[in-house]
Amino acid sequence: MTTHAEPIYEEEGIVHYCVANMPGAVPHTSTLALTNATLPYVVAIAAAGDVRRMAQDGALRGGINTYAGHITNEQVALAFGLPCERFDGLL
Repeated sequence: MTTHAEPIYEEEGIVHYCVANMPGAVPHTSTLALTNATLPYVVAIAAAGDVRRMAQDGALRGGINTYAGHITNEQVALAFGLPCERFDGLL
């Protein structure tokens, strides 16, 4: 992540801009973009109605981070220093 004081960095000849929360500078536009990107998933989750049916959809399955009190996403578990359980083993 970069800051407004030093907003860019170069790596392997590519200039990167990584200032946090830039969508906050254009809240209306960023809200529309986020809604357009996520609403289809919200509708799919509501239509599935059950985590077992969600697990049959690859895109939805990838978004299941916790289930039955267990962390099922390895990166989330690593970030919090907690154990990760295989989702399949919890069904």
